[in-house]
Amino acid sequence: MRDKISVSAYVAIGFMLFALFFGAGNLIFPAQLGQYAGENLWPAVIGFLITGVGLPLLGVVAIAFSGSANLQELSSRVHPVYGVFFTALLYLTIGPFFAAPRTGTVAYEVGIMPFVPNGSEQTGLLIFTLIFFAITLIFSLYPAKIVDNVGKILAPALVLLLAILLIVAIFNPMGAIGEAQEGYIEGAFVTGFLEGYNTMDALASLVFAIIVINAIKALGIKDKGQILSAATKSGFIAITLLGAIYIGIAILGAGSVGSLGLFDNGGPVLSGAASHYFGNVGSLLLAVMIILACLTTAIGLVTANAEYFNTLFPKISYKVLVVFFSTITFIVANFGLTNIISFSVPVLMFLYPLAIVLIILTFLSPLFNHARIVYVATIGVTFLISIFDGLKTLTDTLEIADFAFMVPVLDFYESFLPLYNQGLGWLAPALIVILVTGIIAKFTGSAAATETN
Repeated sequence: MRDKISVSAYVAIGFMLFALFFGAGNLIFPAQLGQYAGENLWPAVIGFLITGVGLPLLGVVAIAFSGSANLQELSSRVHPVYGVFFTALLYLTIGPFFAAPRTGTVAYEVGIMPFVPNGSEQTGLLIFTLIFFAITLIFSLYPAKIVDNVGKILAPALVLLLAILLIVAIFNPMGAIGEAQEGYIEGAFVTGFLEGYNTMDALASLVFAIIVINAIKALGIKDKGQILSAATKSGFIAITLLGAIYIGIAILGAGSVGSLGLFDNGGPVLSGAASHYFGNVGSLLLAVMIILACLTTAIGLVTANAEYFNTLFPKISYKVLVVFFSTITFIVANFGLTNIISFSVPVLMFLYPLAIVLIILTFLSPLFNHARIVYVATIGVTFLISIFDGLKTLTDTLEIADFAFMVPVLDFYESFLPLYNQGLGWLAPALIVILVTGIIAKFTGSAAATETN
C-alpha cells in the first residue's frame, strides 16, 4: 500500500476527470449566458460557476467522503426504493432523455448546420443524427479501446484550439459588451446559478466519482482519508480547467452579439466566432473536433446507461439495452437543441435540489450519526418543493395555465418560502429540517441509515 500519490498522478487523474466533465455539449451554455447577461456578465458567471463547477467538485468529494460504493448505495440512505428511483432518473437525465441527445444536436448545430442550405435544417438534423447515433450504437455494442484513445487525444486538442480562440477573443473582442437581456437585468447571479444546472455536471459527478476513486485505488492508495484527499486535489485540478474555459467562453459570448446576433442557444456562437477569427478553415477544424468529442461523450453515456440498467434488470441483455437507449436518444435528438434544453429544465429544477441536498447530507452525516430520519425528512421536504418547481417550469415551457392542484400549493410556497420566486425555495426548509431532525436524532439515538463514515 502506498502512502501518497505523486504530483504527476494528481494531475493525470485531474485531467481524466476534466475530460469526463468536458462534454463538448457544455460549451454552448456559457456562450449563451455571455450573450444574454451582457453588462451583468460577472454576477451571472459567478452564479454559473457555483453550480457548473463548484457543485461537481463537491459531488466527487461527497462520494469519496461517504465511502459508498456507488450513487445508488449513497442515495439508499434515504430508502432503498428512493435509491433506485433517484439513481435511475439521474442516469436517464444524463443519458437518453437529455444529455446524450444533446451531444448529437450540438455536434450538428456547431459542425454541420452552418453548411446546410436554408430551409433544410430539420432534414439535415435527421440525416446527421441517424449517422451519428448509428456510430454511437456500434461502438457501444462493441466497446473498444479506440474510443478511449480518441477521447484522450481529442480532449487536449480541443482545449488547445479553444484556448487559442478564447485568447484571441479576449484580447480582440468581436464587439462591445451589450445590454443585459430578460432574466439577467435583475437577479443575474441567481439566473446564472440556475443556468449552471444545464451542464448536468453536478449530477454526472455523482457517477464519475467512482471512476476517480477506482483510479486512485489502482495506484495503491487504500486509506479512506488519503482517497478523500486525492479525490479533492484531483477534482480541484479538473474544475479549475473547466472554470477557466467557461469564463473564457462567457466573455466571448458577451462580445459576440453585435457581430453575430442574439441566438436561442450557444451553438451558433462558437461556430460563428471560429469563422469570424479563423475563417472557414478554423470553423471546419473546430466543427470536426467538436463532432468527434460529442461522439465519444455519446458513446460513454449510452454505455453507462446500458450497464446500470443491466444491473437493475439482468434478464435484459446489455446489447438490447444499448439498442433501446440509442434509439430513444436518436428520437429525442430530432426535437432539436433548443427544445431539448427547454424541456430538460423542468426535470433539472426537480432533480438538482435533491442532488444538492444529498451532497449536503453526506458531509453533515457524521454529525447526526447518519440517522435515517434526517435523510428521509430532508429529502422528503425538498422533494415536495422541487416537484412543484419542476411542474411550474413545465407549464411555463408549454405556455399553459398551471394545473388546478398546483395553484394553492404554489400560492403557499410563494407566500412563505424565502427565495421561492428565484427558484431556491427548497434551500431554507431543507437546512431547517436538517438542523431540527439532526438535533432530535442526536438526543434520541435514532437508527442510522448506514454505518459507513
